[in-house]
Amino acid sequence: MIDSRRLASVTEAVGDTPLVRLRVVTKDAPDIPVYAKLECSNPGGSVKDRAALRMMQEALKDGRLTRKKTLIDSTSGNTGVAYSLFGAALGIPVKLVMPSNVSKARKDIARAFGTEILFSDPLEGSDGAIGIAKRMAAEDPELLYYPDQYSNPDNPLAHYYGTGTEILRDLGDQITHFVAGLGTSGTMMGTARRLKEHHRPIQCVAVEPDSPMHGLEGLKHMASSLVPAIYDRSMHDELCAVTTEDGWDMADRLAREEGMHVGHSSGANLFCAVNIAEKLQREGKPGCVVAIVCDRGDRYFSPVKWDKRYVW
Repeated sequence: MIDSRRLASVTEAVGDTPLVRLRVVTKDAPDIPVYAKLECSNPGGSVKDRAALRMMQEALKDGRLTRKKTLIDSTSGNTGVAYSLFGAALGIPVKLVMPSNVSKARKDIARAFGTEILFSDPLEGSDGAIGIAKRMAAEDPELLYYPDQYSNPDNPLAHYYGTGTEILRDLGDQITHFVAGLGTSGTMMGTARRLKEHHRPIQCVAVEPDSPMHGLEGLKHMASSLVPAIYDRSMHDELCAVTTEDGWDMADRLAREEGMHVGHSSGANLFCAVNIAEKLQREGKPGCVVAIVCDRGDRYFSPVKWDKRYVW
């Protein structure tokens, strides 16, 4: 039976995302449930809806953000879509700084909500966009509000009160492993903090690209990047380095074998989750693995360097 809700605003549609058990890509680990936490079912289509909404709502509560200010932040795309969506819903103008190689779909979606976009050097990645946004906000603090998703405690708190709480509510004592990628690191930091308060131990596994030059959009190679202020290495028990090819291949498999068309960072998360399940199966150990599906794959249709179907 479907629970139909009447909502006063699109902001109320964030969260309570489903867990879907994978059946085909996990055929070599039949005794270990692997669940995909479908954050792509949020109204903005990604896990970033949670953090963006909380950062905006908390800033509105204490006056840091008003409807006379423009919100400005750096983003690789999904947080920008979320800011844009909720900016339109809450009556807040939004200005974003993005690396120019962010997928066309995410640029177009953000602009559809009336957002202004400034572009940074793609070779500088997310770090270049951060520098521009920070500088602009410092130069005009009366007119610009800079939430700074990489330093804002409301980023991980959105997952502490939301994502982590939902996983424990839905799986309770079953879950043994949690897998999420590192970008701003908010999803891992907040969810892991909540899971570690559970009475049973839960292994938290962080996913990152295996090298600085990679095609897993939205993920950070921490050793070669500006480390977000909200990042705490002690919050995850393991680090799983994934190649671009493995992340992309798993995303393809999820579409063809599970009916889930997801982004490449989600493919990387599920690649690690399936490997964990297969290891537990080989060792004869019990387990239950949950991995974050960050967004949908339809935001990655534009040809990019890593696409095997195009000549670069």
